[in-house]
Amino acid sequence: MMPPMTDVSGLSIGILGGTGDQGKGLARRFALARHPVLIGSRSAGRAQEAADSIGHGARGAENAVVATEADVVIVAVPYDGHKALLESLRAELAGKIVIDCVNPLGFDKKGAFALPVEEGSAAQQAAAVLPDSRVVAAFHHVSAVVLMDPAVDKVDLDVLVLGEDREATDLVQALAAVIPGVRGVYGGRLRNAAQVEALTANLISINRRYKAHAGIRVTDI
Repeated sequence: MMPPMTDVSGLSIGILGGTGDQGKGLARRFALARHPVLIGSRSAGRAQEAADSIGHGARGAENAVVATEADVVIVAVPYDGHKALLESLRAELAGKIVIDCVNPLGFDKKGAFALPVEEGSAAQQAAAVLPDSRVVAAFHHVSAVVLMDPAVDKVDLDVLVLGEDREATDLVQALAAVIPGVRGVYGGRLRNAAQVEALTANLISINRRYKAHAGIRVTDI
């Protein structure tokens, strides 16, 4: 199956929580693909430090600045700060495609487990908080270690993309495909995001058992 024929060249990508491992890894790969990348943080200084560590033209700024300036915004913050941050940026994110890759997980001595979310999933929570944004769920299962590894030229991964807006999900599938080796696969509407987010706990268990950085591939498409 060919990826959607959507032109994403030149789109600027903002990453809220871009100083964390997953956000920084995605920022690095999009910067390598020659997209303008803006890393967001509560601290502009920390954001710029993360941007400097990535290079390739990445810039850092406070979250509100990134939300305002970027064409597409990825939410990669810890789940416990997810709702409050999005509530604070509702105006800045209005009208934009917002990609939520947050996994609501808890950890105890038995390992990772999915947390209940009142709205059903982090992506549905984002959609509820951001009624004027086009929320898409994607990039839940990417390994930060793989994204940051300079020895990995191609990332062996399918990114499941979920949303209500076909134009928005097509664009996010095309954005996923700018990372060499990655394919964006439509995975349904946002009501199906909970099991995608929760599957991350299974992948963490796999990675611990097999000392790997496992991803997901979908067959026969």
